[in-house]
Amino acid sequence: MSTQVTSPATARPALAAAERRQVILALAALAIALCVYGPVLYYMALHWNTVADYSHGFLIPPLALYFAWERKAQLKRARIEASWWGLLPLAFSTITLVVGRLGVELMNMRISFLLALIGIVLLLLGRQVFKVLAFPLFFLFLMVPLPQSLVNPIAFPLQLIAADWAVQALYYLHIPALREGNIIHLPNTTLFVAEACSGLRSLMALITLGVVFAYFFRKSWGERIIIVASAIPIAIVVNALRVTITGILTYRFGERAAEGAIHEFQGLITFGAAFLLLLAEAWLLGKLWPDRWRPQPARRPADPGPATRTPR
Repeated sequence: MSTQVTSPATARPALAAAERRQVILALAALAIALCVYGPVLYYMALHWNTVADYSHGFLIPPLALYFAWERKAQLKRARIEASWWGLLPLAFSTITLVVGRLGVELMNMRISFLLALIGIVLLLLGRQVFKVLAFPLFFLFLMVPLPQSLVNPIAFPLQLIAADWAVQALYYLHIPALREGNIIHLPNTTLFVAEACSGLRSLMALITLGVVFAYFFRKSWGERIIIVASAIPIAIVVNALRVTITGILTYRFGERAAEGAIHEFQGLITFGAAFLLLLAEAWLLGKLWPDRWRPQPARRPADPGPATRTPR
């Protein structure tokens, strides 16, 4: 009875062929998912184009692809091995899709696609590849628009905050103003802080910008979490500043200052101010964050130099 020994040289091509087969299966499954979810993705892109609050959604897929491409060296080292854990997100994806279809709930159907994407990667490519691609995959959730049933409870308090803070700022500037809900009464006109002025648009865009900024420019997870979390108060403050500027211009120059190109230009200026605040915060964290919490590069062992012979 003879025993056949397989050398590593012959085992590696077989393993490479198996990995290539898994990659081909994953690409085929992705193509099928894109066909199944094609209408869902089309209407989501249409939502980005129609609702300005989610226009940043067009940037999310290219950025996610860049994040994945940036990890190509880690992907080459990762072992491709199917994992049955991928069935779990695929099951949730199926349930979410069915619930979304029956209830005509777009958010569920859109999230179902992302869960299917996670399940495909985990099932056919394995846990090591999923660990490498986890950030790009979960980053895609930022492109899903919130349902209106969730937007209203968020937007209306933001409208009230913006109106209240703007009136207080106008008071300190000696401009007579009276707030009634989300309506600001000025001597010459009335400003209505509508849902479009709630700051939700800048909030969603600034959170996305904060995630991208923290990923590229900060290496410590503590700093990254602080930057992303601070995007929320920064967006609220900047939006109140925008309403205040609108009130000042309207009081000085009339109602035309609160509409048209001037109003849009104010939005660009205030969003730029929010980005500068993020930059300033990142610089301050770089100065104040203790060095001992920063990841230190691995040190190479000291070169012992040429070997010396100990005399006897």
